[in-house]
Amino acid sequence: MSRIGKKPVAVPAGVTATVEGQTVKAKGPKGELSFVVNDEVLVKLEDNAVAVDPRDQSKDARSKWGMSRTMISNIFKGVKDGFERKLEISGVGYRASMQGKNLQLALGFSHDVVYQVPEGIQVAVPKPTEIVVTGIDKQRVGQVAAEIREYRGPEPYKGKGVKYAGERIVRKEGKKK
Repeated sequence: MSRIGKKPVAVPAGVTATVEGQTVKAKGPKGELSFVVNDEVLVKLEDNAVAVDPRDQSKDARSKWGMSRTMISNIFKGVKDGFERKLEISGVGYRASMQGKNLQLALGFSHDVVYQVPEGIQVAVPKPTEIVVTGIDKQRVGQVAAEIREYRGPEPYKGKGVKYAGERIVRKEGKKK
């Protein structure tokens, strides 16, 4: 039994939610999102909360139950507050800057890396060694942050590269004489 799936998702203040068949739509101050729930899961809106239940006790239905509840919770949080992912750049000469809508990264390659920011995602560079990715869709924010990190992930000897804020890099010992 899903412990997460049992709890109904409360609709936050300032967010309007509608359930039409298997589609859950949320509209809030940051924007509008929708999620299509799998057919194995039953979803209904009752007393300002969205309840999620499996249609039967099959393994497939129960496995999609908690995930569906979490996805609905994420769209409510996204349209109300939005999501944010911070990246840190460490290394001599490594830096980031915004060139119009594109992110320009100097990561030790012969040319700068230019990353085109997709629609619906905002990227800010408060410091040359810090990147902040924000948006209303949690999956897209995480994907953009992962794509930026992928250009030069942190290496294990000196920790140079692009890493998530708060990420702990497991260090290796260098070679000995």
